[in-house]
Amino acid sequence: MRHVMFKALRRAVGVVVLGVSVWYLAGVVSGPSLAAAARALLADPLGLSFAILLYGAAFALRSWAWTRVLRGLPFWHSWAAIHVSLLGNHVLPFRLGEALRVTSVLRRTGLAPAKVIASAVGARSADLLAVVLLALAAAPALVSSLAGWWVWPVAAVLASAAVAGFVITARHRGSPQGSAAPPGPSQRDSRGGRGRPWLRALAVFGCAALAWVLEAAIVYEVARLAGADLTAADAAAVTAVTIAAQTVAITPGGFGSYEAAATAAMVALGVPGGTAFAVALLTHAVKTAYSLAVGGVALMAPAPGHFGRLRLPRHLPPRPAPRAVPESAPVVAFIPVFNEEATIGEVVRRLPTRVAGRRIVTLVIDDGSTDASAARAKEAGARVLPQPRNLGLGAAVRRGLAEAARLEPAAAVYLDADLEYFPEDLESLAAPILNGEADYVVGSRFAGTIERMLPHRRFGNRLLTVWMRRLTRRRDLTDGQSGYRAFSLAALESAEVIHDYNYAQVLTLDLLAKGFVYREVPIRYAFRQSGESFVKLGKYLRKVIPAVHRELNT
Repeated sequence: MRHVMFKALRRAVGVVVLGVSVWYLAGVVSGPSLAAAARALLADPLGLSFAILLYGAAFALRSWAWTRVLRGLPFWHSWAAIHVSLLGNHVLPFRLGEALRVTSVLRRTGLAPAKVIASAVGARSADLLAVVLLALAAAPALVSSLAGWWVWPVAAVLASAAVAGFVITARHRGSPQGSAAPPGPSQRDSRGGRGRPWLRALAVFGCAALAWVLEAAIVYEVARLAGADLTAADAAAVTAVTIAAQTVAITPGGFGSYEAAATAAMVALGVPGGTAFAVALLTHAVKTAYSLAVGGVALMAPAPGHFGRLRLPRHLPPRPAPRAVPESAPVVAFIPVFNEEATIGEVVRRLPTRVAGRRIVTLVIDDGSTDASAARAKEAGARVLPQPRNLGLGAAVRRGLAEAARLEPAAAVYLDADLEYFPEDLESLAAPILNGEADYVVGSRFAGTIERMLPHRRFGNRLLTVWMRRLTRRRDLTDGQSGYRAFSLAALESAEVIHDYNYAQVLTLDLLAKGFVYREVPIRYAFRQSGESFVKLGKYLRKVIPAVHRELNT
């Protein structure tokens, strides 16, 4: 209830602020001035491009400064985090993009959360303190008339926050995780500088001040093209005032409050109201376009992106050492089953009794069947391992992998219980494992023979296979959802299935990420004659996509 009331109050305040901003702007908006300023802006793309370049340089300076505060933070991850934050601040209300500055670094690096937060607070506070002092230096009368006495307490709070952030992150600068002792006076840090926090703080503050000067280039250039009489110092002061107004921005991207604050500042400096509004609106538009374009790139690069890894890395670890197995080691076939009494007996009976001279041991994982599946499997000669209840195909495959590994086989083969796959093809699946050519083999229906597959199933399998090919970066992957797979003993012992619903995608990603050698062999496929597939498109995607993302980022 309290959350609902707060949300309603927040919306009400946002509407009020937006209304006041619109009311103020309605009195100064001039259509002709806005159109003329826009035409002038488009007529000088070179000047605008140079201003945007300086604007980008401001954020590069801030990125470098943050790396001086937080040891172990790579420049490009700092750059990405700041631009993701900038993007968030231009599309979200209440300056919520500031939180993305921290979450981006935490998701992309192994740095300690407490130190990331402290350094972000310190660097950002120094940034805001610099803009306040810059405004006071550039146009003290303007700041005094628009802000008043409270500028000084705000500056004091920002200075305190900056110092606190620097102190916290400097205390354990000897290690990115903050585990080592602080460096001595003569000890050099990882970037070659002396271990003097006050020098780093001074460098950070200097970068922040210079960054604001560079950022004011957008205001200066747009004002110049629009015919507004603003000096470079005036542009810096206007930038400072608008940034100060944005610290309490309630609307998404500060829309309305930005224009109102910038217009008021320029009018106070003697710019006509219509021209001032045109400059404010176009400046905000240019900055928003920059944040969307560069922030969008920063969401994805450098890897891992803000949303984590979306594909396997290009460079995978070397192949794990194979496990030695004795000559007497069997080949294990394991089959999860849930209510397949019509087919499971035939599947077990049609399995070969020996492969490459090795005996076959058949395990059936009964996933809480309510029919006679377990009895039919036992009658056909399988060893039945019951689950406590119906836990899901992923959980059954996980159990099968573990039980097969306990037998230390020369190879293990998984297949479905519905007779869509031919039990006689087991030897083809096991051969690359037994020959030492591969650790993980998938039987490909699309490289083999498909007797019958419903059109929508074929389309879905093809689409998911294209997705898997992209996730794994493997052009030789032709069947991402096959229910026929083989494993070496090392792969069996290492394999993990991270969710209970299914196994297909996450198992492949898991084993490839660990360096196991992948192969495919052609198999035969015939659509099931009885029973019903558990796969329902909506539920499948809701379960599988988050699990794949989790697997890629584990």
